[in-house]
Amino acid sequence: MRMKAILVLTAAIAFAAAPFQFPEFRGFDPDLYPVPQVDPPVQPAGYAFGIWGVIYLWLLGHAGYGLFARADDAAWDATRWPMIVSLVIGAAWLGVALTSPLWATLLIWVMLVAALAALLPAARGGDRAWLALPVGLYAGWLTAASWVAIGLTGAGYGIGPGQTGWAVIGLAGAIATAAAVQWRLPRTPSYGIAAVWALVAVVVRNFGTAPGLAALAALGALALAGLLGWQWRLQRGS
Repeated sequence: MRMKAILVLTAAIAFAAAPFQFPEFRGFDPDLYPVPQVDPPVQPAGYAFGIWGVIYLWLLGHAGYGLFARADDAAWDATRWPMIVSLVIGAAWLGVALTSPLWATLLIWVMLVAALAALLPAARGGDRAWLALPVGLYAGWLTAASWVAIGLTGAGYGIGPGQTGWAVIGLAGAIATAAAVQWRLPRTPSYGIAAVWALVAVVVRNFGTAPGLAALAALGALALAGLLGWQWRLQRGS
């Protein structure tokens, strides 16, 4: 168990260091797609990516606490292999994204699946502030980012409905996935909060240029916020 805890901490440090290794990354290069994706409507406003600072720091705290205080805890141990997979891929992701959005899209989905595989057992364990909540915030943002990548890939490779159509597909997929996961995790609001944060940023990006997309994102954010509020009231009542 302790070796896995050490690997999680090592992977978390590498993951948090990646922006310093690839400071030139500012999102996918529009010209790397066959159909350049300039100002894609599926992408949140730039300020929303500031959430990564919180994610990096909280995951470092999660990994450090897991090693030094919960190295032999079975509930923590159940999360470690999927977290190692997700964070190791994440440490290399920025470098891949600089050259191949297609491979980066495939990899971010692997990161998401692994993060969700860690989140499900994390949500059943104790130490919410250091186990379920940081993993939930990470997985929630990855959910939004993975569907954004799908929207960019579909439009960027000229498949089907174009930028607006793929933005609708990406938003609908993100909302449906986030709602389904959050429904199962009433004690992990950080997952839904990250998804709401991303959806509100899509509203901000599209409010003046694509009001239909902004409305879809706003409805999704309100629905998820309503679910979170209902779950919070149930938790207080119990």
